[in-house]
Amino acid sequence: MAYTMTPTPAGPVGSQYCVCKVELSICGQNLLDRDVTSKSDPFCVLFMEVNGKWVELDRTETAVNNLNPAFAKKFIIDYHFEEVQKLKFALFDQDKSSTQLYEHDFLGEFSCTLGTIVSSKKITRSLLLGNGKPAGKGMITIAAQELSDNRVITLSMAGRKLDKKDLFGKSDPFLEFHKPGDDGKWMLVHRTEVIKYTLDPVWKPFTVPLVSLCDGDMEKLIKMVCYDYDSDGGHDFIGEFQTSVARLCEAQDASPLELECINPKKQKKKKNYKNSGIIIVKSCKITRDFSFLDYILGGCQLMFTVGIDFTASNGNPQEPSSLHYINPLGTNEYLSAIWAVGQIIQDYDSDKMFPALGFGAQLPPDWKVSHEFAINFNPRNPFCSGVEGIVQAYSACLPHIRFYGPTNFSPIINHVARFAAQATQQETASQYFILLIITDGVISDMDETRHAVVQASKLPMSIIIVGVGNADFAAMEFLDGDSRVLHSYTGEEAVRDIVQFVPFRNFRNVPKETLAKAVLAELPQQVVQYFKHQNLPPINSEPA
Repeated sequence: MAYTMTPTPAGPVGSQYCVCKVELSICGQNLLDRDVTSKSDPFCVLFMEVNGKWVELDRTETAVNNLNPAFAKKFIIDYHFEEVQKLKFALFDQDKSSTQLYEHDFLGEFSCTLGTIVSSKKITRSLLLGNGKPAGKGMITIAAQELSDNRVITLSMAGRKLDKKDLFGKSDPFLEFHKPGDDGKWMLVHRTEVIKYTLDPVWKPFTVPLVSLCDGDMEKLIKMVCYDYDSDGGHDFIGEFQTSVARLCEAQDASPLELECINPKKQKKKKNYKNSGIIIVKSCKITRDFSFLDYILGGCQLMFTVGIDFTASNGNPQEPSSLHYINPLGTNEYLSAIWAVGQIIQDYDSDKMFPALGFGAQLPPDWKVSHEFAINFNPRNPFCSGVEGIVQAYSACLPHIRFYGPTNFSPIINHVARFAAQATQQETASQYFILLIITDGVISDMDETRHAVVQASKLPMSIIIVGVGNADFAAMEFLDGDSRVLHSYTGEEAVRDIVQFVPFRNFRNVPKETLAKAVLAELPQQVVQYFKHQNLPPINSEPA
């Protein structure tokens, strides 16, 4: 077995834009027994594929004399939705103290993508030997958990009878929140707005990550300081106090928490000093700010549909000049786009059955033009098995259709929108629909398409458009609302931006992974944005 080992522990593999960290827990069952006098002493090694080679990332401790180990050591990996992250888990029986893997007996291995693990949350699979045969009855169980504290705290604060600091008027108070830093000094976390000319301020509610405020430790002491604002920056100290988030949580809407604001200098000087005012916690709520991975780990499935442009402007597929011509390597720009997006998305759909639709062609036997047909010619079951199934159906349908026109997008968008609308009736974050449209040119039904996109923006749905060939794609850029909000012909605004347009020509001479990253960059944010807007938490989420 050809494994490469890094001399030092490998750092995070992948781009610098890490979405988050995932913790993998490993258990083995019924492992092969390689020891004569006792049971195997297994350990697990994690590899990631980097530029076509398996590179070791980490390894667990050794479980002595145990064929059913549950390893205490966890693997921590940077998770990137828009990349295919291939992992290999290899188990060995420790025989010597050597770090060289060939010195130990091989117990079996299992390979998959990180996407496969997180979309299932927990998987159990058979271990295989180097020849691809089962490693006895050996099994491996891998469980994924997101390593982030996604709790946020929302505070509503007020003050009463604060000390008067201005000679000719009242104070202009604001609050600062501090937590202890690693160096033992107080570190500023949040500053409220200034409320002018009052000793009884009411500040706007604000939300901060719990990790920012107290490192996620609700018992940790935090300090609140109240100042009187001065435009020259020399703010006057009113008072301070220390408390904890656990204490702040005692505040309820009906019964606010009142805390004395103390000026230590005044307290020392004046015998009858009480306080420099009261800081009131009107309400304190801790909630979860769910991430894309929270929704995936919660069981949300990504439902993938492909729409393919078969209009005449693509050219005769028999001729090399055609965008649908399949070259001797078995590919073209349409197939490249299907592979780039499909190989990522398919990990997040449990049955991996994908509808593949065509538009702009005349179909046998009556040669009527269709803007919404199943490329496997089975309208009752337009599903293809995996990305391979889409590719096979695409290649098989080319000789049987006549390229025609016009280029109408709205029928296919409305087709997927109907299914997305059905999914909303469940009122859970269980399904999100992704439509990939691959096209060579200008949209003929722009008004209807704009209207369809605006309506779809209210649904659990995103649209990815990949433009192939060298046409003018200005209209596609218009649909991609990155720079301005898209409007329907009725004047209605899109609720959110759900279209991502990418011209394939920008990615012809770069690694194929680059196209997937560009196309899928906005998708996690769109998924989260939709479910938050609907106030839908992940299906299996825990309370904050």
